[in-house]
Amino acid sequence: MRPTLAAQALRDTAVEYLTTTFALAEPATQEALTDFLTDPADGLFRGPYLRIRRPFRSAPGGWERHLDWWQDGFRPYAHQAEAFARLTTKDGHAPRPTLVTTGTGSGKTESFLVPVIDHCRRERAAGRAGVKAVLLYPMNALAGDQAGRLGRLLDEDPRLAEVTAGLYIGEASARGTASPYGRVMVDRSEIRRNPPDILITNYKMLDLLLQRQLDAPLWADADLAYVVIDEFHTYDGAQGTDVAMLLRRLGSVAGAAEEGRPLGSVCPVATSATLGESGPETDPQTAGAGGARAMLDVASRVFGTYFPDDAVIGEDRREPGAS
Repeated sequence: MRPTLAAQALRDTAVEYLTTTFALAEPATQEALTDFLTDPADGLFRGPYLRIRRPFRSAPGGWERHLDWWQDGFRPYAHQAEAFARLTTKDGHAPRPTLVTTGTGSGKTESFLVPVIDHCRRERAAGRAGVKAVLLYPMNALAGDQAGRLGRLLDEDPRLAEVTAGLYIGEASARGTASPYGRVMVDRSEIRRNPPDILITNYKMLDLLLQRQLDAPLWADADLAYVVIDEFHTYDGAQGTDVAMLLRRLGSVAGAAEEGRPLGSVCPVATSATLGESGPETDPQTAGAGGARAMLDVASRVFGTYFPDDAVIGEDRREPGAS
C-alpha cells in the first residue's frame, strides 16, 4: 500500500460522500461545494505533514545495577533506566509509585515490564509462587498484544523458564483453549489451578475475578508487588471511580490492604502516551491544570497511594547535534 495513494482515495471518498449527502440542484452551487471541500488551503483536508522529533537519549552506564535480568543486547533509553531505578526490587529495594508519560514508540512497556519480570524471576528462584503483578488494559486488543510480547520473551529466554503468565479476558480465556501466546496461559481452569506470576486482564474481568468463589484460588497465595494500569488517561469520570473501587477490592482480596493504604505496599504504575506527547507539560514543575501534576493527583486518588512529583517519568531526548 502506498500511503499517498491511500490518503488520496480516502479524501476522494469523503468528498464524494459529503457532496452526495448534501446534494444541491444547481450545478454551480454543487461545484462551489466541491471546490470548498477540496481547497488545498482552506478545505476539509490538510497536509500531508512530516513530524520530525529528536531521538531518545540512551541510558548512561550503570543502569544494570538495578536488575538481575534483561534481554540480551538490550540497551535502554534514559527514561527507561529511570523507571528501572524506581521499580526495581533488587537487594530489598521497595518499588515506588511511577507514572510513565513518554510518547508512542518510546518503550513504555519495557519501562515497567523489565523490572516486573526481573522481580518475578527472583521470587520464583526463592520458591515463592502466586500472582505478583496485575497488568490492566482498557481494551482486549491491547491486552492480547501484551500477552504476545510477553509470550515471546518467555519462550525465547531460558533464564525465564520458571516465570509464568496468564491472560484472562472474555474472548481469549476459555476452558480447553490452546494458548496462541506461547507460555502465556489462557485456559481459565489452568489459571485458577496454577496462578501465574503475571496476570494480564481488563478491569471488567478483574471485577469478576474478585467476586466469584470459583476464582478464589487465584488469590490464595498472591503476593502482589505491582499493579499496572496502561492508558491511564482513559479512566476518567465514572470509569475512574469504578477502577478506584476495584483496586481497593483487589488490595483487600489479595491481603495487601493496610489502614489508610488500600493497596498496602503494592507498587502502583500508570502509563499514558497522551500526556507524554503534550510536550513541556510532562514537567510537574511547569505543568498546567491539565499537565503532569493533575495526572499525579488523579493517580493518587485512583490507586489510594500518593504519587510525588518525582514519580513522573518523562521523555529525555537528545539535543540537536549531540552524538
